[in-house]
Amino acid sequence: MNAPLEGFTVVAIEQAVAAPLATRNLADLGARVIKVERTDGGDLARGYDHAVHGTGAHFVWLNRGKESLAVDLKSVQGRQIVRGLIDRADVFVQNLAPGAAERLGFGAGELRTANPQLVVVNMSGFGRGGPMQDRKSYDMLIQAESGLISITGTPDEPAKTGIPTADIATGMYCAQSVLAALLRRGRTGEGATIDVSMLDSTVEWMGHAMYTQMYTGTQPQRMGVSHSSIAPYDAYPTLDGQILIGVQNDRGWRTLVSDVLGIPELADDLRFATNVLRVQNRTECDAVVAARTSLFTTVDLDAKLASAGIPAAQVKQMDQVVAHPQLVERDRWRTVGTEHATAQALLPPATFADHEAPMGDVPALGQHTRALLMESGKDSDEADSLLRQGIAVQNSAFDPDFAR
Repeated sequence: MNAPLEGFTVVAIEQAVAAPLATRNLADLGARVIKVERTDGGDLARGYDHAVHGTGAHFVWLNRGKESLAVDLKSVQGRQIVRGLIDRADVFVQNLAPGAAERLGFGAGELRTANPQLVVVNMSGFGRGGPMQDRKSYDMLIQAESGLISITGTPDEPAKTGIPTADIATGMYCAQSVLAALLRRGRTGEGATIDVSMLDSTVEWMGHAMYTQMYTGTQPQRMGVSHSSIAPYDAYPTLDGQILIGVQNDRGWRTLVSDVLGIPELADDLRFATNVLRVQNRTECDAVVAARTSLFTTVDLDAKLASAGIPAAQVKQMDQVVAHPQLVERDRWRTVGTEHATAQALLPPATFADHEAPMGDVPALGQHTRALLMESGKDSDEADSLLRQGIAVQNSAFDPDFAR
């Protein structure tokens, strides 16, 4: 069976996390993704660190299955090259600074005049219009502006999330919008102009916290690993560590205290009989649960909770996640190439019964430049001239005759 997006071409002027995540999702679905990078180092995420055999961990995570074109967009010739590719593409994605795409000649109006079927997605920090449209943005700043930091952390100290949540939210909405636009184009023949902002995406994810504020006038409190609306829902001590328990209904409470913790008299205790009462009496509720969980080892209590159907989990460290038996047993790891060595990569979360994601290699900077110059409309001599001038750069490992 063909990949869902086989035959579609995406051109992306992208860097960092949000846009690369969006286009990597499209690549995982079979789209051809041409990644436009600067000649002087490329996507800045390449240099965040050297964790994966000399390549940045973010870059390896976000850029498998793409082709890398290293070209100088400050030059007229460089812009013409990219424009030639966009005019032949189905989708164009960019997360340049506000207004930069238009200044370079890659504005949606101009592109879609030449190619009405093109789907253009403009990604930004704060969206078009409004007093902050020209402000620079990145994940931590958007987490702050969206209120995410205000509800994350402990009662004593706010914190950003340990992953780039704002970037991820934006990238996922971008990919979703592309799929919707292509589906509509199949019916109408018309492309689309789409704006996706990091602020809008992250505020949307604020969900219940936002509605709590709007309709109670109360700022949701930072709860650590606990939950403002559910109890018991927290990390509880064991003989040798701790375990997370989350009881989301009253039936679960009765099972927890009766069948697991051995205190059935608390099932109908007037302080704890309903979730609303347990939240009101959270300190006492947590205390009685903790007093009993501390009598078990973590492994024994985890097994007992699972047997009783009580949601629970051990807090895994990252080495444990990499070797997680649920991932290993289900064969979720694959091997992909990188510039210097192979690396492990997880299959995409959406599993098609009749097709496995292609999981292509992570490109070196400029790995595909010369071929893409030819595809953009240049003949062999013109492509070679552009490479000699440094307007475009071909990675020497893949075409040693044209290394800059």
